Amino acid sequence: MGTSMAAILAVTSGGYVALRAHSHGADPVAVAAAEVRVSHAAAVLEQERQHMILIDAASRTMSVESAPKLAAQPAATVAPATGTGGTVADEAAGPPAPPPNPGTAQSVAYSLLPSFGFDAATEFPCLNDIWSRESGWRYDAENATSGAYGIPQALPGSKMATAGPDWQTSVSTQVKWGLGYIKSRYGTPCGGWSFWQAHGWY
Repeated sequence: MGTSMAAILAVTSGGYVALRAHSHGADPVAVAAAEVRVSHAAAVLEQERQHMILIDAASRTMSVESAPKLAAQPAATVAPATGTGGTVADEAAGPPAPPPNPGTAQSVAYSLLPSFGFDAATEFPCLNDIWSRESGWRYDAENATSGAYGIPQALPGSKMATAGPDWQTSVSTQVKWGLGYIKSRYGTPCGGWSFWQAHGWY
């Protein structure tokens, strides 16, 4: 065949083509090295092709067993007041709050909310947000700077005497006064909480 070249076309099972050139007097070591490189690359490509075929086949057999479940959304802690002293808009209210532990100041407030026209489950979270920050629900909490006193931090504390003579020590008296104050000034505890968030006081 002299110096003419013969091309050999080999088709692998994956459809890859390898082209080898032979010539008279070609270095056999170089030819062997070229064949190793070509065959290794072809093997890697074939392996990747087979992997893609398996992935494609698996994706065609997948089916949805059920709709995904969404994580529960946290209860809304802030709800705008209606401005009428009534209830908060239903869409703004989170799920009903469970009653607090009996025997606590929070429990007293929760039970008194309906007597002021408030829905306890809706309004208590807002009330809790305010008074937890103002006094930590302590009947004897006193602000050393301003002199504000009690659970609702009345200023001066003696204002609470309108709700009862035991205003300095009675949780119930302080809560009644505080709820009356919130109703007259903000309409609802959630209205008061919105104001508190904007100003840092109520």
